Amino acid sequence: MSRVLVTGGAGFIGSHVVDALIQAGYEVIVVDDLSRGHRSNINPETKFYQVDIRSEELAPIFAHERPEYVNHHAAHIDLRRSLEDPLHDASANILGSINLLECCRRYGVRKIIYASSVAVYGQPEHLPCDENHPIRPSSPYGASKYAVEPYLHIYRENHRLDFTILRYPNVYGPRQDPLGEAGVVAIFSLQMLLGEQVRINGSGDQERDFLYVEDCVRANLLSMEKGSGEVYNLGTGKGTSINRLFEEMRRLTGYSREPVYGPPKPGEVFRICLDANKASKELQWSPTHGLQEGLERTLAYFKEHLAIIEKPSRKKSN
Repeated sequence: MSRVLVTGGAGFIGSHVVDALIQAGYEVIVVDDLSRGHRSNINPETKFYQVDIRSEELAPIFAHERPEYVNHHAAHIDLRRSLEDPLHDASANILGSINLLECCRRYGVRKIIYASSVAVYGQPEHLPCDENHPIRPSSPYGASKYAVEPYLHIYRENHRLDFTILRYPNVYGPRQDPLGEAGVVAIFSLQMLLGEQVRINGSGDQERDFLYVEDCVRANLLSMEKGSGEVYNLGTGKGTSINRLFEEMRRLTGYSREPVYGPPKPGEVFRICLDANKASKELQWSPTHGLQEGLERTLAYFKEHLAIIEKPSRKKSN
């Protein structure tokens, strides 16, 4: 039985990856500092270590557990906060990842799957963006996520550490935290279900490529044995405007209020979507959940968990 260490395995996407790995027969170790993840997300069949990936405590975990694979989801993911505190962003995302790579090198990890981001592209020159699109991040978050990618090539060239890089679009679904560094779907879900005011930043005409979390997870599992040394976009290839998202979620929830519009947020692109043809050809991956189905499943989750979700402050929005 192959052993996989998942960083960020108590978080939104990471916890879903953990569940899928266990279901596929892997033995899983979770490393998460719980700064954003939740203990309730941790699969009871894993061995859990509450450790920051920047910490010296990471190496003894590798020495003891000897994972064959690493799935790296631990990161500081707040684009807006990265503009306010780029040092923290770089420390978590770049230095933490290098510390992780050193542990992989020292303890004989075979392969690492790295969760990168659509944010590496910045303002797109053409849509949908393929993997050859220029890298011009417009935020420290995008820069920090991309900065790790060359290190993966270096470690493969010099230390035979294999990798696959997956560049995520806007992933949404159950367990996404509507109170923390959340995506717009989670925030809208809670606001609408509570009957609270929905706020849209900017005109609402800005477009995002929304990918349901189960589709994202499937790409991670395919990457365990495929995609050696490669970079793949994940996405639907289509943009959905925030206004359209609002209307679709309003229809599904019966929400009756009109949105309030505020100023656009700095550092965010206006339109983005990703070309995933390379993943289709080489990983045999493509999304299988449409937006309506994904939203229905996400809203069902939030309805079920409303009683245990603390009412959010209204400072959070899309």
